[in-house]
Amino acid sequence: MAQPLRYAINVTLDGCCSHEEGLPPDAESMAFWTDELRRSDTLLYGRVTYELMEGAWRRPDSGEWPDWMDASEVAFAEVMDPMRKVVVSATLDAVDWNAELVSGDVVEAVRRLKEQPGRGISLGGVKLPVTLAAQGLIDEFTFVVHPVVAGRGPRLLEGVDLKLEPVERSEFRSGAMVQRYRSVA
Repeated sequence: MAQPLRYAINVTLDGCCSHEEGLPPDAESMAFWTDELRRSDTLLYGRVTYELMEGAWRRPDSGEWPDWMDASEVAFAEVMDPMRKVVVSATLDAVDWNAELVSGDVVEAVRRLKEQPGRGISLGGVKLPVTLAAQGLIDEFTFVVHPVVAGRGPRLLEGVDLKLEPVERSEFRSGAMVQRYRSVA
């Protein structure tokens, strides 16, 4: 049985996906994202998301987490840092941080990745999910919808036509809504 590919992302009410839009993270949302990571044993990112995550969540060479991190951010980083990462990129020559590079036929590479043993693959980013969703490879979608209208920025799954079935819904104290869906074949 193929392991599930799960796409999860923060999004604004008007469908924008940008780490600069939405509500600032708090202990409740960081605990949610930490638990989301724990559902999988592999992270799948494109170059932009990989570099963004590495810059924020990779353990520094000193071994000490930066002072700006609170306990909930350290918990998140301690789960993410050692995880296996698969990076899709046509522009990178090499990756590290427990990562392997995929180039060439991305769709076929992700099909093979899903066939490997594991608890699941956690997909992040904006562009790569468009390609994978259009091919029907994403099994679960989790959107944390923030009560913010950004008015600009990259859009959620731009150009992809999907039918989704609701699976779960919950709300953070901040007013952000977690909405989980499955693909309808």
